Amino acid sequence: MKIGILGGTFNPLHYGHLILGEYVRDYLKLDKVIFIPCNIPPHKAEDRLLSSKLRLRLLKVALKKSKYFRVKSLEIDRGGISYTVDTLLQIKKMYPKDKLFLIIGSDLFKGFGSWHKPKTILKLAKVVVVLREALRKKSKGFIFISMPKIEISSSLIRKRIKQGKSIRYLVPEEIIPSIVKAKRRLGK
Repeated sequence: MKIGILGGTFNPLHYGHLILGEYVRDYLKLDKVIFIPCNIPPHKAEDRLLSSKLRLRLLKVALKKSKYFRVKSLEIDRGGISYTVDTLLQIKKMYPKDKLFLIIGSDLFKGFGSWHKPKTILKLAKVVVVLREALRKKSKGFIFISMPKIEISSSLIRKRIKQGKSIRYLVPEEIIPSIVKAKRRLGK
């Protein structure tokens, strides 16, 4: 089986995340994509994060009807800072015979060398770098995929909430009430 791994803060989840997961799943013919919300991101300030339980719940609600998307709470359950290498080691134990594909954006690729144990990550999974610009690169252990640029971001959603603007059609409809309820935390 070919399994995609899509981690992140999902603060909050939006259609850009879902489009990314589906685009890569289709392009690489993955059997499923596992969304893994981080507990504490190593490279981001956590003061503006929704609670990990809420971010996990939003993912579960939004993806419950998906045929190919799954949600795992590995990093939240583990607690502490979320390192990708630890998550991949855990997933490899769960799926020892399957091929793992770690999905990241080109912005994360630029700093990949500073990640915790990047060489081990490359041994555990092929790293799929989704480029927002139309160019191809080559680097051992990486797969580069170009996709159309989607101008939706979690920061845009937080900004719109702070301004009292609608987030309809930016996030799955069924999670809007929970996001709006948590707007004070998001809109800092």
